[in-house]
Amino acid sequence: MTDLRGDLVRIDRERLWDTLMELKEIGAYDDEATGLRGVRRLALTDADAEARRRCVAWMVEAGLEVRVDRIGNVYATRPGRDRSLPCVLMGSHIDTVATGGAFDGTLGVLGGIEVMRALNDAGIETLRDVEVAFFTEEEGVRFGTDMLGSAVTAGRIPLDHAHKLTDAEGKTVEEELVRIGFDGPEPELRPVPYAYIECHIEQGPILADAGVDIGIVEGVQSISWQRLTIHGEAAHAGTTPIVSRHDAGLVAASVVVELRRMCDSGDFGQLRATVGSFDIGEGQTNVIPQRAVITIDLRNPDDTLMSAAERHLAAYVAELATQHGVEVAWERMAKTAMVPFDRGIQEVLSTTADDLGLPYVRAMSGAGHDAQEIAATCPTAMVFVAGEHGGISHTPREYSDPAACGNGTDVLANAVLRLANQP
Repeated sequence: MTDLRGDLVRIDRERLWDTLMELKEIGAYDDEATGLRGVRRLALTDADAEARRRCVAWMVEAGLEVRVDRIGNVYATRPGRDRSLPCVLMGSHIDTVATGGAFDGTLGVLGGIEVMRALNDAGIETLRDVEVAFFTEEEGVRFGTDMLGSAVTAGRIPLDHAHKLTDAEGKTVEEELVRIGFDGPEPELRPVPYAYIECHIEQGPILADAGVDIGIVEGVQSISWQRLTIHGEAAHAGTTPIVSRHDAGLVAASVVVELRRMCDSGDFGQLRATVGSFDIGEGQTNVIPQRAVITIDLRNPDDTLMSAAERHLAAYVAELATQHGVEVAWERMAKTAMVPFDRGIQEVLSTTADDLGLPYVRAMSGAGHDAQEIAATCPTAMVFVAGEHGGISHTPREYSDPAACGNGTDVLANAVLRLANQP
């Protein structure tokens, strides 16, 4: 139950865990690779629609005022005493990757709802409105652009552009918002909050290695997504001499190897590179690949070194194209610079953790988050929660235990309460 000690509020951990376990069954599937139960809840699918309705129901049950904007972002407000003041906003996302778990994004949303319930249980009024949100298509898996809903509301991506994005079947964001009933009437450019805090699982090993449940996040590293299409020439595998080949598959594979060499070299700082999609079409055993399409995900906490890595990669691919007689085409899918978080909000979080008796470390986020978009509009920071198995995520193995989830949400609740009572 909710517990007050001085000016500290404690969330109901059992209730939070129950909601996490309930929501993970929406979009659940049996994962053959791990033998575990995973979550497949891509943005604006039927599963996402069902999860959205369940979260909205919980928001309404908590007495919150719910609204939906034109990109499908959902906001729920707990009124404060002075409604003329900007609100304190919490949020994250409930869409998942195709091989997801129960905590990525979802903890921040359900934790935010639990904060509202805890404030209700304790009969606490705040000076400012407190809001909790979930944003559309954070993962970028279905429509190819991550942090889509938060980028639209922050003004980085125009609504018209976002609406026209398509999935692999040619369905647009706008069509799917209408289909599932979340094409809201509210303006996509929301009122600027007083502050934004996002609670999220770490998705990495830093907290676990330090033996703590809590991380105070200093910022998000630069992220670059590109799609590279290579056009070669199909030919017989047995009769075409090696020197006469225009092998799109070979060029694509060479890019994968070069990306790993770039990471290992140290020439580009803490560069991380991933080819998450590698497509050579039908892949016939005895035919040289005519076309290859790969996606390239680059991450770097240093914007200058990120730019250097992109220039090197472009030059390397151009050289490969000449060497192997193929044509290449680049498509920019997403690009965000390194985003530092607000030091003042970080200090509120660290002081709150100290007051709760929770040890913490400071960390830079390797993953992208809605917080990096909202940071362009108001003071922003994040609370990380430790995960097991080295913090592994984007897999059914993703797991943060009830104590860690409860500790992170306690930090969220009390930091939000303090901010919401600032004049």
